[in-house]
Amino acid sequence: MPGIERLHLEDALEDSPQTRNLLSVFERDASILKKYSGGLHNCCQRIMSAQNELCAATQALAQHLRLYDVQKFPLEAEDSVLNATLKQFASYLDDVSSIHQVLSAQFSETMMYPLNRFLQADLEEISTMFEMFQIASHEHEQAMMKYMKLSKKKDSERQRTEANEELYVMRKKFHQTSLHYYSSLNALQYKRRCFLLEPLIGFMQAERTFFHMGQDALCKSEIEDFLSNISASIQQVQTELKEETKKTVELIDSLEQQSAHMYYADPPIDMPYIPPNINLSQKAGYLYIRKQQLIGNKWDRCFFFTQGGNLMCQAKEEIAGKLIIDLNEEGVFAEPAESDDRRFTFQINSAKLKKSVGLQAENERERDEWISAINNIVRGGGFVKGGKSTQAAPEPKKKERHPSSSSASLQQSEPESGSPDSNSVTTSSAPPSITAPSASMTLETPIQFDHMIPTEANGNVKSQTGPPKRINPFDQSAIDVLNALDDALEHAVFSEQFTVRFLGSMEVKMDRGEKLVSETIRQIMAARAIQNVFKMTESRMIVTNESLRLIDPATNCIRVRFALEDISFWSAHQENNRLLGFITRNRGSSLGTFACHVFESNVPAVEICQAISTATKLAFQALMEKKAAEKIRTVKEREKNLLLANISQLEDKDEDDYDIGLSSHLPLSPDGKYLVLTAPEDDDLLPETEAIAISSQPISLPAQPAPSKSKSSQPTDEEEIDKESEA
Repeated sequence: MPGIERLHLEDALEDSPQTRNLLSVFERDASILKKYSGGLHNCCQRIMSAQNELCAATQALAQHLRLYDVQKFPLEAEDSVLNATLKQFASYLDDVSSIHQVLSAQFSETMMYPLNRFLQADLEEISTMFEMFQIASHEHEQAMMKYMKLSKKKDSERQRTEANEELYVMRKKFHQTSLHYYSSLNALQYKRRCFLLEPLIGFMQAERTFFHMGQDALCKSEIEDFLSNISASIQQVQTELKEETKKTVELIDSLEQQSAHMYYADPPIDMPYIPPNINLSQKAGYLYIRKQQLIGNKWDRCFFFTQGGNLMCQAKEEIAGKLIIDLNEEGVFAEPAESDDRRFTFQINSAKLKKSVGLQAENERERDEWISAINNIVRGGGFVKGGKSTQAAPEPKKKERHPSSSSASLQQSEPESGSPDSNSVTTSSAPPSITAPSASMTLETPIQFDHMIPTEANGNVKSQTGPPKRINPFDQSAIDVLNALDDALEHAVFSEQFTVRFLGSMEVKMDRGEKLVSETIRQIMAARAIQNVFKMTESRMIVTNESLRLIDPATNCIRVRFALEDISFWSAHQENNRLLGFITRNRGSSLGTFACHVFESNVPAVEICQAISTATKLAFQALMEKKAAEKIRTVKEREKNLLLANISQLEDKDEDDYDIGLSSHLPLSPDGKYLVLTAPEDDDLLPETEAIAISSQPISLPAQPAPSKSKSSQPTDEEEIDKESEA
């Protein structure tokens, strides 16, 4: 039947993390369906048990049918036929709720029996199969671990045979249990369309038969057409279920026959030999990886796969894979390795990174295929062991990348002091469009997957072969940049450092919201998975009471700087405690746009959020203290200016009073233009014609004997002037 999701039985034996995740969705769907069916059973029991409560019970049943729409089944579409059918039944049940007569026998035969059969036979079978699947999975893991721990010594041949046989039995048991469990879950998707509708048909038919009072409400042509269509649909679904069951049985038999050689980790001698495929360019499967501990080594089983020139690793409980080694680096090669306690081991060496990864396969064929696949990928990148390949394989076509408009959030942030040109920033690239798995994905908003590289700002970088080398864009040595950064951190009140990896950034419409940050993280992670972008830019995040900086660990150059006043919101992801995002304001935009930047950290993201909160509080406190100091300084300056103005007015007034007093005491001529130097009593001592007057020119006195003081006790004019000056 089209539109029904199914588990692929071919993936049961491989038991990959993707299959386990899909299986968990089916199990969650079955659990919700069981819970919903239990509620449906309770509603029907209420109708059957109490005749007086028929109206209330019918209304509750109708309401419960409407709740199917809000259950959010992972495998059920929102506009499914079943959902619309249940809604239509709920509308009919509202009309039936006015009738208060019921026949318990009819309800028991036509309504309760199919529902009880569905609950007891089908849903309980799913629960039992779930427990058997968990037991078989655990026993298979124990047998695999016991087999992989076998030594290479010849005296342990009997133990090796026993372990191999035990692994064969456990793996076959696990495969058979998985096939039956998967088929039961697939069949449940068909049964739900039958057994959830049959009780409702019986209820409606019983109402039409035994309630004469409801004849006008129920005996309508549209209801008859509706019921006939539903009955025909159920018969069709049952027919398809029978056909699907038959095909499933045939497929199970075929898969068991085809997978016979895969039950053995080390096939016995009597089985046909299958040579390794040395032409693989991609491979996936379970391997054991060696991890060093304080005492000895630890081997963990993980699912490995090659994608985009990278070797990825993913555990069963993880959602996405992590990078083990970049196969595009120069000098990477895989070769068999010898181990004291393990068989079928090989290692991947990287001369440039000075790194070696030890792995173990199930058998020799798997080991050879992994080595060939990895070396083929390395040769496709142009490198072989011992030097560059003379005939490099043709490079795969890369998708054209266009500048991202959302990267302006990084370019328009406040540049670090010391940069010669804060505007000469090259935008990073982002895919032009992304086909998201959900309808909520904003296709028009580009996503930036990488920070700008410091060398992009320098247009005089010469072309070079091999991996690009970083240079300092500010024409400073790394020591100078590091010293300047250390000085800035030394004078900072608060400072914390974290190691983060940039996942991406995109423009958002609002400046805050935890749901907005979570949705942005989901979109960026989905876009990276769709575009096969696994490489992340690692940086040192330095949070101070002034700004948030991202430092390139290779050159100690500042990639980008965010002022704290531009960071409006920050939050950690609710499910993954290593993911965080913060929203910044784009200063260069006049429309008030915002951008959300997403990072992955080595420490819990809550610690980084707490550090940003502490830095913001200190910055706000410093801003308030600065404003208070400026206010006090302004008040003091105003008081000082007022005091100086008052003093200047006072001095001007004193000078005017002094001039008025001086002019009132000096002897002047009748016209007021001349100063008379002799007193009236001394006129007889001087000739009348020798009266001396002083004009505005400098005063010159004639050479005459000074008048005798004995002739007059009155002070002279000069003494009066001196007294006035002293006063």
